Amino acid sequence: MTERLLTVDSLKVSFDTRAGENQAVRGVSFHIDEGETLGIVGESGSGKSVTAKALLGLISPPGKVIGGEILYHGESLTGLSEKQWRSIRGNRIAMVFQDPMTALNPVKKIGAQMTEVIARHRGLKKAEALKEAIRMLSEVGINEPERRVEQYPHEFSGGMRQRVMIAMALSCQPELLLADEPTTAIDVTIQAQILDLLKELKDKSRMSVVLITHDLGVVAQVCTRVIVMYGGMVMEEGLVDDIFFRPGHPYTQGLLRSLPKRDGGSRERLVPIEGSPPDLINPPPGCPFIERCPHAFGKCVERPPLFELGNGQRAMCWLLDKEAKTGE
Repeated sequence: MTERLLTVDSLKVSFDTRAGENQAVRGVSFHIDEGETLGIVGESGSGKSVTAKALLGLISPPGKVIGGEILYHGESLTGLSEKQWRSIRGNRIAMVFQDPMTALNPVKKIGAQMTEVIARHRGLKKAEALKEAIRMLSEVGINEPERRVEQYPHEFSGGMRQRVMIAMALSCQPELLLADEPTTAIDVTIQAQILDLLKELKDKSRMSVVLITHDLGVVAQVCTRVIVMYGGMVMEEGLVDDIFFRPGHPYTQGLLRSLPKRDGGSRERLVPIEGSPPDLINPPPGCPFIERCPHAFGKCVERPPLFELGNGQRAMCWLLDKEAKTGE
């Protein structure tokens, strides 16, 4: 039987700004099981990356976690000290950040950066840690790893730097890998290689993966389940096939309409979602998608619950409530 690895319950994260409190994450709840790949998808500013950083205790001032709970193997991570977080971060939960050029130290050799991480988390001596770094670079498909550990980040291509970040994250054998837009700004061919690599490494180790992306095509390739975020909230969640073929929320439907179809041809017209995301300093009290939704009606000024659609699929939309629609 599959065991629950991580549970997020009503997570709230905000940032103090000169204009007021930016409510970046507003009551997000989801879970991930052992060996599962969960996709978190949504536009820029929907709260995806902030949610991931909260799972690693990386929200720092002016940001703060103001509510909710994160359970890891049933144990609460809420209120841990920095020392306690360090025993989890990188060791049990690791993260591949969006831009490897800013995540890697430009003035330190790749080998030195990897060795430092491995030695700290696994207690290996420097020589053993270097051997492990070389093995991990080989594992992620980097040729001549013995030579590559002596090079600096600028001597690697974008795709290779991303492989280094994956090798570094996996070198401590985490149970959960958070991958934040791991294929952004990478050539399509390299993108496919990175996704195949993540899938292969996950299958080898039975590690769980949370893949954060704005690209539904990426989710379709590697994820088993997906949550769709908008305005700092979960709009819909379910199995990938259910979300793609039977989307319950107008926002999910809009995302899917905006994707190019495989057989669409060069003259295919994509359908954009009109309007702009909500202002999270002064968010709407009801459905966050109300201003852009073609189906909005009176009830939408109230915040809808997540309605059950069967097979674990849920969507936050009043259109799914027959009584609300009939009453209107």
